[in-house]
Amino acid sequence: MRWQDCDFDAGEIRLSRGIVRQHIGQMKTEASRKPVPMEAGLADVLTNWRGQCAYNQSEDYIFTSVEMHGKKPLWPNSAMEKHIRPAALRAKITKRLGWHTLRHTFGTLLKANGADVATVQALMRHANASVTMDSYVQAVTPAKREAQPSIAGLLDPNGPTLLKSSTASY
Repeated sequence: MRWQDCDFDAGEIRLSRGIVRQHIGQMKTEASRKPVPMEAGLADVLTNWRGQCAYNQSEDYIFTSVEMHGKKPLWPNSAMEKHIRPAALRAKITKRLGWHTLRHTFGTLLKANGADVATVQALMRHANASVTMDSYVQAVTPAKREAQPSIAGLLDPNGPTLLKSSTASY
């Protein structure tokens, strides 16, 4: 991501390139090329970082390889090894983390906090909802615990009026 990809006035991030195995290329799908909303807290952090970092020109990468003087990104594997995994260990997270672990968590938390499927799909930049729901979003335990009593209640003869009224008409 380059500084020019951040539209602070519109509150959006507009990505135009992808990185796969240290090769910079095009984004995979039309959905992945759509702007992503930039939350105000993230905008503040990025603005602060831009004021502190040595490479803060529009064409510079935000997370850059210092050896390349802002002209090449900090490669994803390097960022994971040098920054994210050490931070996770400091937070006492011992599970091995990868980029897809973070994507799965993001999707699951969005859904668990009430986001509809279309919103989760758009924020994860998937071309269709089946990829989002089948591969990325998992039900979290509180949601599962909340859902079970409603079904169990339907089976209980002393349960909800829906069951009683539907059987009373026979």
